[in-house]
Amino acid sequence: MTVNVARHGSPGPDDEEYARELGEDLADSIETLPRTPRNFSLAMNESLSCVNAWLAVNPDGSQLETWEAVVTAMQVHSAAFAAASATEGSGEYRINHEVHTIPATGPQYYANAGNWLTAFWLAIVCRDQARMTQLCEIPLDVLRASGAEGDEYVHHWVDALQTYWLERPGLVEKLTLAIQTSHPDVATIAPRDLLQNILYQPISLFHRFLVKDHEAFNQALLEAVQAHKAYWTATEKREGSVEGYLALGPLAIACLAVDAGFEIDVETPYLPGELLRRAWLGEFPT
Repeated sequence: MTVNVARHGSPGPDDEEYARELGEDLADSIETLPRTPRNFSLAMNESLSCVNAWLAVNPDGSQLETWEAVVTAMQVHSAAFAAASATEGSGEYRINHEVHTIPATGPQYYANAGNWLTAFWLAIVCRDQARMTQLCEIPLDVLRASGAEGDEYVHHWVDALQTYWLERPGLVEKLTLAIQTSHPDVATIAPRDLLQNILYQPISLFHRFLVKDHEAFNQALLEAVQAHKAYWTATEKREGSVEGYLALGPLAIACLAVDAGFEIDVETPYLPGELLRRAWLGEFPT
């Protein structure tokens, strides 16, 4: 039986224009990257805002502009980590329909484990296996060198995902460690409501995905979406933000499940159907 979860908020009359303006700002930031690659931090944030702004007016992801925003966000995030994993030379990166030559940056504060997860989720949603592999080949030491302060479970979680995708040994042990160290009594840096409602949910989902328990996966997916909604409606400030319109981590794990033949029984704008079903795949070079 399909379960529907309504999304909080509703589009206003100026929301599409707002999304277009964000896209223009992002395009300007992208153009600066060959000269000022540390602007990756700004471009990463702007790209996610652009995705959520388009989803405000296009909840199912059925418009080309929404897909372009998701792809651009993936390209920006992946390029940021590629540049951070090198200390000399430059690389060519396709971002926003153009190829940009961007210098290596070495480790940067924004190239941290938390943002790596975002980059990996975006690559999964876009079904870009080459970028998924590139991200998984980035050593954990590069992420640690960002200097970002955070709970240690995040690095264990990244390690588990890299191990899964690259088919390295030790996946069960690494995922178990990620689960154990993400317990609220152990992970004390992230706010508890953020940890329980947002950050932990993809870990739980991934475990259900690995054991191929379709019923338990759908139940965990429903719980993840409900937790996401609870977090983003807990305060008036959060509820008024477009940033909560996409449950990116759960969407990414659900995409893995769909591609593995799972039937998804949860329908909600938090998991845009056209992105989940890879409807736009191959629309343009990425």
